[in-house]
Amino acid sequence: MKVVAFERSLQGTGASRRLRNAGKTPAIVYGATAEPQLIELDHNALFHALKKEAFHSSILELEVAGKTQQVLLRDVQYHPWKQIILHVDFQRVDPSKKLHTKVPLHYLNQETAKAVKQGGAVLTHVMNEVEVVCLPNALPEFIEIDLTNVEIGKSLHVKDLNLPKGVELAPHVEQENPVILSVTVPAAVVSEEGAAAAEGGETPAA
Repeated sequence: MKVVAFERSLQGTGASRRLRNAGKTPAIVYGATAEPQLIELDHNALFHALKKEAFHSSILELEVAGKTQQVLLRDVQYHPWKQIILHVDFQRVDPSKKLHTKVPLHYLNQETAKAVKQGGAVLTHVMNEVEVVCLPNALPEFIEIDLTNVEIGKSLHVKDLNLPKGVELAPHVEQENPVILSVTVPAAVVSEEGAAAAEGGETPAA
């Protein structure tokens, strides 16, 4: 995804306020071996871009003064109550160094899962993203989880994920192995099934 930005030389509260009044958002690019670079972006274009999942999890092609560099979105500061973006941070990507970043989880076939159709189970997404480690060229836009054969009473953990080639779980995530999805049957469904079983097992009076 391409992002067009412009150089800025002024910084500070007053300069940032003037930028925002002009429909711009101040930002900074840092990392790799280059010095931090002050930039500005069109606020409305940035506002709409931030609604896209890929903008948060993909490597972006940031163009400034005709030069393009690969970056990751690292931080966004919003106004406490207004729909205004106050500041954005981008981190430069070094193709030879592994990234530590979060990738969205996409749950597939939830409505047709056996646990839901046959057992009336409720699938709860405990996590919607997971932290991974990989080289920039291996970074996936998202990770898919097929729920077709998920079983009642069993939870899915991060180690159950089918990670793309070259992608690993962040060490602390792998060690903790947190739950990403739980499969439970509501008490009402259990009660109805118990009542039906009891009724079906009754012996007619002689």
